[in-house]
Amino acid sequence: MASNSGTIATSRSKRNSKAAAEVRKQYAKQRKRRIPTGTLPSPTLNIPLDSYTSFVKHLASSTRILALLGAGLSAASGVPTFRGTGGFWRKHDATQLATPEAFAQNPSLLWQFYNHRRHMALEAVPNKAHMALAKLAAKRPEFLAISQNIDGMQKCPTYGRSTLKPRTGLSQRAKHPSENIQLVHGSLFDVKCTKSECTYFEADNFADPIVPALELAANHNVSDAEFPLRDIPTDDLPHCPQCNSILRPAVVWFGEPLPRPAIDRIHHWLDGGKVDLMLVVGTTATVWPAANYIHAARIAGARIAVFNIEKPDEEEDPVTGLREQDWFFEGDAAAMIPDLFKEVIGTFG
Repeated sequence: MASNSGTIATSRSKRNSKAAAEVRKQYAKQRKRRIPTGTLPSPTLNIPLDSYTSFVKHLASSTRILALLGAGLSAASGVPTFRGTGGFWRKHDATQLATPEAFAQNPSLLWQFYNHRRHMALEAVPNKAHMALAKLAAKRPEFLAISQNIDGMQKCPTYGRSTLKPRTGLSQRAKHPSENIQLVHGSLFDVKCTKSECTYFEADNFADPIVPALELAANHNVSDAEFPLRDIPTDDLPHCPQCNSILRPAVVWFGEPLPRPAIDRIHHWLDGGKVDLMLVVGTTATVWPAANYIHAARIAGARIAVFNIEKPDEEEDPVTGLREQDWFFEGDAAAMIPDLFKEVIGTFG
């Protein structure tokens, strides 16, 4: 019996020694990489250790960081992306709705579409990727985020002692510094007059609904094609207080140019010196000008890190395709980004 107990003790001792050796091995690897031994990817994330540690090290040494934010960033907050296989609202292709021609043909349909999107964005809560990017921007003054999303706002207003209105954009509710973000497709919460001669523009309109006629009934899912859509008279849609023409969302529709001030600001930032790192979050960045920003950042010296559920296709798009020195992190940005940024921004709940 004693002999059997000794055998078991010896076996347990060998297992403990083997485990200790493995710990020392991992410790040595981390020391070599100059990454603290406590800094390892979360076991729930499928991130290779080599990719994780090389990115963490490069991020820590980066000062001029450019980020390109796409619809996938807000998807984790429940905001529909209207891209790919899910790119339909009711039975309408969302890309066909987002045009000046569609608005002119059926303003009632378009305002119901955008009123629903406004409501969804206002109901959404910033996810951990929004917050991690905001914290990184606060720690890196030369950080600039180019947002293709329309669920935000360009400036973060102050109201008395309160720093934020309850209803603001997702990035702003995550406390992303306004000086470190640039919208390029406008905002759901800005409206402008459709009359070319009229200059009326209203920013930060968070009314939900924007007019009483667009009130969403509690028992009526306006995005469900099985429910009949109301034909709202044009007189009941939002109108310009200056000329009484119909108002439209101040977003960039297909076929319209991007706002010149936004483009100029991005070009000025790119001209400011070497770019250390570019983060591409929640977008395939295959269309202009997104692809051009990646190309420009690479020319300026940046390594590229892509966070998305879909990997860029190097063969179809060699401009945005990843190089050997770049990173691709596949999965939910809201889960990956806080983990990969924690050495710079710390951890948060």
